[in-house]
Order: sequence, then C-alpha cells, then structure tokens
Amino acid sequence: MNGNARRRLTAPTLAMLPRVADSLSFLYAEAVRIVQDDTGVCARIESPRGADRISIPTAALSCVLLGPGTSITQAAMATFARHGTTLVCVGAGGVRSYAGIMPAALTTVWLEKQVRAWSSDDSRLGVAVRMYERRFGSAPAGATLAQLRGFEGQRIKALYKLLATKYQVKRFRRNYDPEAWDDQDPINKALSAANACMYGVVHAAVLALGCSPALGFIHSGTQLAFVYDIADLYKARVTIPLAFSLHASPDPEREARRQLRDNFRAYKLMPQIVNDIQHVLDPDAAGSVGDRTSDLLHLWDPTAGPLPAGVNYGFEADIVDPESE
Repeated sequence: MNGNARRRLTAPTLAMLPRVADSLSFLYAEAVRIVQDDTGVCARIESPRGADRISIPTAALSCVLLGPGTSITQAAMATFARHGTTLVCVGAGGVRSYAGIMPAALTTVWLEKQVRAWSSDDSRLGVAVRMYERRFGSAPAGATLAQLRGFEGQRIKALYKLLATKYQVKRFRRNYDPEAWDDQDPINKALSAANACMYGVVHAAVLALGCSPALGFIHSGTQLAFVYDIADLYKARVTIPLAFSLHASPDPEREARRQLRDNFRAYKLMPQIVNDIQHVLDPDAAGSVGDRTSDLLHLWDPTAGPLPAGVNYGFEADIVDPESE
C-alpha cells in the first residue's frame, strides 16, 4: 500500500468523531485536580487520609463544568478533546459560564448555516419564530415577534402561579442577584443553579456542533446569546418545575444539579438539544447533516461548491503565470 492510500484510509471523517447526541450528561467539578493516568482521566481529591482518585467516563459526558479550585492537566484535556467532550469554565455551583474549550476537529457545516440564517433580518426572524414555536408547541399564525414575546411572558407567569399552587408556595418572585446569593429563597437558588447547568450543557452542544455561541436570534449582545436562545426551549419543562419541587430543600443548589443530571438521562435531553439546534437553523437538514461521512476540510467555490482540499489545481484552470511572460 503506497503512502497516499494509507493517508486516505487514516484521514479523519465525521463518522469517526464522537456524536454529542450520544453523550449522557454533564459533570460538575469543584476543588479537584483532573489528571490523566494509565487507565484514563480521573479526578484527584485531597483528603485527610490521602489522595483519592475517581475515574471520569469521558466518552459518556457531553461536557465537564470546571468550577472554582479545579485544575486540569494538558494530557487530560487532550483526552477530553479526542472524545468530543467540551470543557466549560463556570463559577461557584455552576452559576455563570465564563469560557468553553472545544475540540478542533469539527465540521463548519452548522456554523455556516447559522451565519447565513443570522446575517439576514428575514431569515433571522424565521429562526426566532421557530424557536417560539418550539416552546409553545405551536405559535399563532401571523404573530409578530413582539406578540410572541408577550405570549411567552404570560405563559411563564401562568406556570409560576400553577407551580406555586401545586407546592403550596405562598409567594414567588423570580430574583437573580449574584451579589446577594445567600439571601435568596430556595426556589430562586435552585432555579439559578439548574439554569446555569442547563446553559453549560447547551453551550457544550452548541460548540460540539461547531456553531457560534455568540450569534443569537432572540438574545444578542453577549458571547452566549445563542446558548440562552436554546436553553430557553427547556426551562418551562425542566428547570422551573424542578426548582419549585425543591422549595423546602436545605441545599437546593446541590440537589438541583443532582436531579438535573438524572433528568438529562431520563428525558434524553442531549439528543433533543442537538436536534432542536439543527431544526431551528435548517428544518430540512436536521438530523442528516453532521452524521455523514465526508472530508473535514474542503475548499469553497461560489460556482462549483465544496471542492476537495489538498489537491493541486494548477493544471485545471486556464491561468497565466506572470513569471512566464
């Protein structure tokens, strides 16, 4: 077998890459050192009896939320990248998302679709409407964006009232103030913690598809605008009911994270997040583009379309070498 044939056989294709939809959930880490050892990636925790090591199932995780006091070695980061696991740096308890580290070997198919949809007011409006339709199940025909925002606001207020009655909560008002975190009631603490974890997982899904977290269609002005767009699709069904169910919990933040991990597995939310991102960007291509086997790198041509990279096209075009004149 010659060298060129061997390189073609070993060249990475999309089919070889881990699919984010196959990942189970997320892992929140705080005050640990994540290292690579002979058996895989593990979290090393210092205790009075010495250092304990807990194995991390890298291939089964969509993302790892790196909280305060967490350090990670380069070798461990490389393993996460090979398995398609995204690393997201977050604040205490998973609240606030600061940065995401994504694998380099990603196709730009969905990024290009996102940019095309975002760059035109008409197509951007179409994506925003599909997002509201995803939340409602359906949207009133001909409703403006302002009307859809109003419908969503009324829906959330009604949901708060319904859940407050169900759990016998006398009064609830949504409040998120990081500067006065300890003064908030258990529902607000649980909701903020659950939403932050939801943002981390959605952030991982957005990065794993190669999309830009900054190019939002409803939200704008932040590097996580698209993350907030997608996360809003699930709050009414997942994080808000979960937060109200923890109204009497002594540790609502920790319990919210634990139960949300279980919910991600039970509801199979990661495949749904991937499918919803694809659907709102391009309904016709959802579920198909991104799973096909193709070269990861190609050349753009406005007429011929994608062309294979790594090919010398010097003899295929009618060109004049300036040095030959």
